[in-house]
Amino acid sequence: MKIAVVGGGSTYTPELIDGFARLDATVTEIALIDPAADRLPVVGGFAQRIFRRHGHPGQITWTTDLDAGLTDADVVIIQLRVGGQRARISDETFPLECGCVGQETTGAGGLAKALRTVPVVLDVAERARRRAAPGAWIVNFTNPTGIVTRALLDAGHRAVGLCNVAIGFQRRFAALLGVAPGQVTLDHVGLNHLTWERGVHVDGVDRLPELLSTHLDGIADAVSLPPAILTTLGAVPSYYLRYFYRHDQVVEQDRGAPTRGEKVAELEGALLSMYADPALDTKPDLLAHRGGAYYSEAAVGLIGSLRSGDGATHPVNVRNDGTLPFLPDDAVIEVGSRVDADGATPLPVRPVGPHLSGLISHVSGYEELAVHAAVSGGRQRVYQALLAHPLVGQHDLADSLTDRLLAANTAHLRWAA
Repeated sequence: MKIAVVGGGSTYTPELIDGFARLDATVTEIALIDPAADRLPVVGGFAQRIFRRHGHPGQITWTTDLDAGLTDADVVIIQLRVGGQRARISDETFPLECGCVGQETTGAGGLAKALRTVPVVLDVAERARRRAAPGAWIVNFTNPTGIVTRALLDAGHRAVGLCNVAIGFQRRFAALLGVAPGQVTLDHVGLNHLTWERGVHVDGVDRLPELLSTHLDGIADAVSLPPAILTTLGAVPSYYLRYFYRHDQVVEQDRGAPTRGEKVAELEGALLSMYADPALDTKPDLLAHRGGAYYSEAAVGLIGSLRSGDGATHPVNVRNDGTLPFLPDDAVIEVGSRVDADGATPLPVRPVGPHLSGLISHVSGYEELAVHAAVSGGRQRVYQALLAHPLVGQHDLADSLTDRLLAANTAHLRWAA
């Protein structure tokens, strides 16, 4: 099996490589594709050493030629970042000037990233359709994952969206309960970066009430939310819900503080220096601070099910198709899904109450408009998407943010020049 990784020059690529080195001997080649010619030999060389250390028989290759890297790939993983950390820092700062949260996957910053990213990902997917092996799957890890995955599915591609939030919760809860991660099944529901854990099942028993009773403060601290929110909901929101439940406090905290993009840019320099060491053949501890924890295990498991057709359950981004009756069928949701050689089919979920369904519906409507804006362009579509977003939702804010967003991204949005 050949896997093509678009955005393979990323500093968290070694996390992905380590997972395949440990867990999947069926891989014959991983082709790292990236326009950053200076990074590729550093990341690729380190990846080779990781494979060798684990005695993996596959090979690591790298190229700046997208078509060459995609040729004959059985699976295409997309993890690119259009504009690099500089664009991310912009996403995280210009909304703050208007009193809105600055974050690269939600609000105005998330829309900016979607507008830059969707056209590039669709181009990659079209080229994969021509170059990759027949029936190849696209696994999208590129943020904003729900929006990007919806654009891929709308264009008719064989795609599944993947996020590491659910597997992170699974591992955390398993450790708290003293059981193996594989014994834990989550009632994971929502949209990408807008999810809640409504149940933590071990051997058919929901252990979430126990977790909220004995570990409430620690879990609340991990998601940066007050414990009262978790007890009121009877669920554990993802870390990203803090941007909704504590929006104004987050804005005040972030104003004048270093952005996540600035911190990551610094981390990347240190990591690349480590990767260049020819003696290094294991992941450095510093990589854990880069993000993407357990991404490799999630990716290996998902790809294994797509290839083998084993029907295992994976939390993925997939068409709604009636799963959440308050959303259109073509919406993209993030829920536990049965995955086989035909793709991902969402499993039935218990009813979602209005304390969650209202916000899910609101953000899903925004995401639909965001896809239209990313695919078709135009200031009016950008404004409409921002006006529909629950973190913006006012004319003056949407109007001002639209102009700031377009000004900050002129180089990436040719229609906005």
